[in-house]
Amino acid sequence: MTRRAVLPSLVLCPLLVLAAACGDGGGASEDGASKPGVPAPPDASRAPAPGKGSQDPDDINGDGHRDLLVPVYSGSERAVNDQRIAVLYGSADGLDPATRTVHGRSDLGLPEPPAHVEERERLAASGVTTADLDDDGFPDFVTTVGVSEQGEEAWSQMPYVSFGGPRQPVEDPETAALRLPASVTGVDSPVRGDFDADGHHDLALQDQTTSQLMVLYGPFSRAGEPARVDTSLPAEDGSALVADAIDPTGEPRATSLLLRGLNDGEQGTNTLFPARPGTGLSAEGRELRLGNAHAFGDFDGDGQRDVAVGDDGGRNNEPGYETEKPEVDGKATLYPGDGGEPVLITLPEPPGGQTTDYGPGDFTAADPDGDGRDALVVSTYEDATLIDGDERVSVLREGPARTADGKRTGAKDRNARPAGAADFDGDGKDELILNWAPDPLFALYGEKPTYWWITEGTSSRDAVTFTTTEFPPHRP
Repeated sequence: MTRRAVLPSLVLCPLLVLAAACGDGGGASEDGASKPGVPAPPDASRAPAPGKGSQDPDDINGDGHRDLLVPVYSGSERAVNDQRIAVLYGSADGLDPATRTVHGRSDLGLPEPPAHVEERERLAASGVTTADLDDDGFPDFVTTVGVSEQGEEAWSQMPYVSFGGPRQPVEDPETAALRLPASVTGVDSPVRGDFDADGHHDLALQDQTTSQLMVLYGPFSRAGEPARVDTSLPAEDGSALVADAIDPTGEPRATSLLLRGLNDGEQGTNTLFPARPGTGLSAEGRELRLGNAHAFGDFDGDGQRDVAVGDDGGRNNEPGYETEKPEVDGKATLYPGDGGEPVLITLPEPPGGQTTDYGPGDFTAADPDGDGRDALVVSTYEDATLIDGDERVSVLREGPARTADGKRTGAKDRNARPAGAADFDGDGKDELILNWAPDPLFALYGEKPTYWWITEGTSSRDAVTFTTTEFPPHRP
C-alpha cells in the first residue's frame, strides 16, 4: 500500500517538548513519573541531516523518510501566547523525537498578525500544511494567518507559502503570499492534493465570504503564482475540506476532494468531488451519506482509492435533536473507488454513560500488516478500534492517572485518540499515531495533545513515545 500523509493540517498554537522512549516500556506510571527504563528527555535536539529531495509532501528534509508534524502549545491552560509547529524526523530506525525542529512565525517568515486583533483569536485561526509547490523536491510550509490592510480594523485569513530546502529550518526563508483571485478577501486553511494526477502538488481552498471552492494547480512560482486556478466548482457552504493523500512515491495519482457540510453538532452532509486524471476535480459532486468522520484509503485492496464516511458520535444537544436516524447512528459506509456497491459498517457501541455531545473522534486509514489493504481505524470512547473486514482489534494507550502537577485523571478520560498512521521506518508497514492530553477538554474535543504514541502496528509495543510539553523554539 502507498503511504499516506499524516496530520496534513494543524492548528498553530503555542507549546510542547519531548520525553522520548523506545521499545515496549514507554509511557508513565500511576503517579505521573516515567516508568523504569524510559530515557529522560534529551538535553537538546539534533538537527536533521539534509537530504537530496523526494516527492513525499511529508518528507520535510528530503532524505527519503516520512516525518511527523505536531502542534506545540505554551502558556497557561486557557491562554495562548505563542505559535509553534514541531517536525519530528523519520529514519531507517523509525521516528526520532530527538531529531526535530520547532518552527514559529518568525522561522517561517510570516507577517506579524494585526495588532488590534485579540491574541487568542488571531492565533487560533492559523493552520499549516506541507506540499512541494515549487517542485524542488522539498516540501514547503503553507500557513493561513490573519492579515489586515494598514490602518484598517478589518482583518482576514490569507495563505502564505514558506519555501523549504534540504536544511531545516531554512534560515531566512523565502516567503510569498499565495496568488488568489482578486475577489477573494479571506480563505479557510487549504488542503493539498494532486487533483489532476500530473505529479505536481495542488491546493484546494474555500472563500470564507462566498463559499466559492478554488483549486490552485501546481507547480507554483516562487512568487506564489499557481500554474492555473479553477473556480468552476460550485459554491457550497461547508465546514471543512478533506482531500485524499498524495502518493509519497511520486507516482501520479488523482486525489479526490470531500466537502463537509455545515452542521450544529449533528452528523453533517458530505459532497465528494471526484478527481479526473489530466483535467482535475469534477464540478459534479456526488452526495454521500451523513457523517462527520472521514478517511480515504484502499479498503478493499484493489489498488483504487475508496472513501469512508460515518458517524463520529457527535450530536446536536438541542431538545428534540439529540438523536440520529437508525441508518446514521453508529454506522459508517465505505464507497469503493471502482464505483461498486457501498459497504455498510456497524461501528463499536459506546459504553453506557460515556457519550458526549462531541463524539469520540474521527476515522483514519492504516495498513499495519503491509498487505496493501487498508483497515479503518475508528476512534471510540475506550480505544482506537481497527476494523479490517470482519476482524476488529483494540489498540489502547492511556495517559497517567496522576499528572506531573498532581492532578488526578479519571479512568474514562485517560484513553488516547488515534491521530493518523504512517510508515516512518520504510518497512512497508504503518505505525499508528495516538495522542492524549491531561486537560479535561481533550476528552471532549481532542484538542491540545501533549502525549504521543507511535505504535508497532496494532501490538501493545511502542516504536517510540514522547511528550511535547518542553519543546523549545528553534530561535527566539
